[in-house]
Parts: sequence; structure tokens; C-alpha cells
Amino acid sequence: MTQELWDLRKSILDGRYDDALVIVDELELMSRKSYIRNIRSFLIRLMIHLIKNQVEQRLNNSWAASIEGSILEIQDLNLQDNKTSDYVK
Repeated sequence: MTQELWDLRKSILDGRYDDALVIVDELELMSRKSYIRNIRSFLIRLMIHLIKNQVEQRLNNSWAASIEGSILEIQDLNLQDNKTSDYVK
């Protein structure tokens, strides 16, 4: 991302605003993908513990904490900065 930021700065300084806007769009897409990857990671952890719970018909404290933590992280990560929309519907 450092290269993208350097290119953005150079584009702005050179007055190439269309190029700068393209770079901003790329950075926004990269950020969105990062959030979605993190959400996916917590969803996988959540599903693993839910499946373990279903198969073994028991729930230990560690699994319960992991399930609750995953849900909270997903909710937190999924809410966009504007606090009115989600990354994943």
C-alpha cells in the first residue's frame, strides 16, 4: 500500500486528479477486501465451534467464549465507518 500512497501523492502534486481518484478507488477496494477477509476468518472460527458443539452435544467455556467473541468481532468489523451500513449484508 505504500506504493499506492506515494503514487497518490505524486498524482495530486502533479495535478493529475483523475489518476488520483483511480488510486483512491483502488485503496478503498483494498480496504473493503481486507475487512471482508477478516470477517470471513471470524466466520470460519465461529462455524468450527458451532459444528463442534453440534457434533459433541456439549459446550465448554472455551468454545462459548470463542463463539461469543467471534460474533462480537463480526458485528464490529461488518459495520462500516459511517455506522449506517454493513460490508456484508
